[in-house]
Amino acid sequence: MLDNHHKNLATFIHLSTFSRFIIPFGNFIGPIVLWAANKDKSEFVDQHGKQAINFQISVLLYAIIIGTISVPFFIFKLFRGLDVIDFHGFHNFHINVGEPSPLLYIGGGLGALAIIAFIVELALIVKASLSARDGNLYKYPLTINFLK
Repeated sequence: MLDNHHKNLATFIHLSTFSRFIIPFGNFIGPIVLWAANKDKSEFVDQHGKQAINFQISVLLYAIIIGTISVPFFIFKLFRGLDVIDFHGFHNFHINVGEPSPLLYIGGGLGALAIIAFIVELALIVKASLSARDGNLYKYPLTINFLK
């Protein structure tokens, strides 16, 4: 039987991921602390804690992948045409940003994808919190189950 205390704990586990806006890595610290302290009290709290932590780890992994793919596109565009071997100081150094390149479009598209993913992440956290408040289990989409 679920009581309001367990529902509130599960809700706060999801909402504690927003602490990252105040504390570095708060999106990991908050849910882990709340889950570890209360996982033995209820299976409901345990499941929501695992889901919140798995989702945050998955989001971090996806962000690293998108960043790893997009950063080289900007670097290649920035240093395209720069003669590294025959570099005579900064008097001949210039960066031409007048003409856009396909690499810049790909990198910009991946950056836009990252912004959209951030907004979707916030919406999913709110949805999971509301599900926990109502006493329902919630499974985040595209989540890798690190904790089972």
